Amino acid sequence: MSVNQAIEDLASRVRELKSVIETEEATKTAFIIPFISSVLGYDVTDPREVIPEYTADIGVKKGEKVDFAIKSGEDFRFLIECKKVGEPLNLDHANQLVRYFNVTDTEFAILTNGEVYQFYAQLDAMNRMDEKPFMTIDLGNIDPRVFPYLELCTKAEFDSDTIAANAEELKYISEIKKLIASLFKEPTDEWVRWLANKVTSKRMTAQNLETFTGIVSTASSQFLRDEANRRLRSAQELEEPNSNPAPAENQDPIARKEPILGEENDSAIGEIVTTDEEIEGFSIIRAICCSEVSPKDVVMRDAKSYCAILYQDNNRKPIARLYFDRKTPRISVFDENKQEVFHDIEDVTGIYAFADELRARVRSLQ
Repeated sequence: MSVNQAIEDLASRVRELKSVIETEEATKTAFIIPFISSVLGYDVTDPREVIPEYTADIGVKKGEKVDFAIKSGEDFRFLIECKKVGEPLNLDHANQLVRYFNVTDTEFAILTNGEVYQFYAQLDAMNRMDEKPFMTIDLGNIDPRVFPYLELCTKAEFDSDTIAANAEELKYISEIKKLIASLFKEPTDEWVRWLANKVTSKRMTAQNLETFTGIVSTASSQFLRDEANRRLRSAQELEEPNSNPAPAENQDPIARKEPILGEENDSAIGEIVTTDEEIEGFSIIRAICCSEVSPKDVVMRDAKSYCAILYQDNNRKPIARLYFDRKTPRISVFDENKQEVFHDIEDVTGIYAFADELRARVRSLQ
């Protein structure tokens, strides 16, 4: 079962049972143990892999327990601290998780109430658990863009270096999104002044600041509505039958005249819409390739009939192309002769089946 299907199934289970769960132990049984098993892929019946109520003496603290330790051989992969479903997640109420993290050789931890799963690393300081998570999985509001990163945390795909390479970017993206959301909801004086200075030469007196605060709030609300409407229109267009012919498999990938973002073709660029599926596909490919190159070297450039994935943003160094504007999604991976090798996939997660080809392609471009 794919990660996204396992998450969807667990989310459905949470919606069904959340109202009848009354204890932390029931939360573990109903939600968290299935997450460890079905999503992360560990055998919860094997004490060599999953250790419930893991205990260690830490300094003067004797007999403290963390709810689960997940191991591979002698190496810790995750420490998991559990709360009752519905309870807020706060590290102030998970002191033992922080202490265990700081004295064991684990690099990652999970704090969860069965519905929300917060993943922590040690990005700010070695052997010190970060204060903020690098990834959050909310089963009540699933964001499919995190699936490629969650896949890296599974038993089958686990690679601590690859996870760490993506964790810092994920953490900053998450924090910036929260900041932007708060500014849209309640614009600060600094934010209003900055925007006002871009559109007017008026001095920001108290009265003008109050006026522009209202203007910024109105503009923010209108922007969000316009963006939502644009996405709805894009989704409707994608549902219409696509009359474009399938790409010719022997066509020169460099000579193809499709407009690409960044090239001089304003009228064509205006027709290009980047979909959530393309963004998710790009994230999967970047997560795969970052074992060979820096994630910053894997870049997406969208076009009308395909979405290009390039090495170092160079259209003469293509890695792959995504053809998602058709009934059967398709990915092409370039070979050593710069020829596209096409593969039909059931959904965006099918990209994982071609991880070896993608890594080989990236290695050949260095």
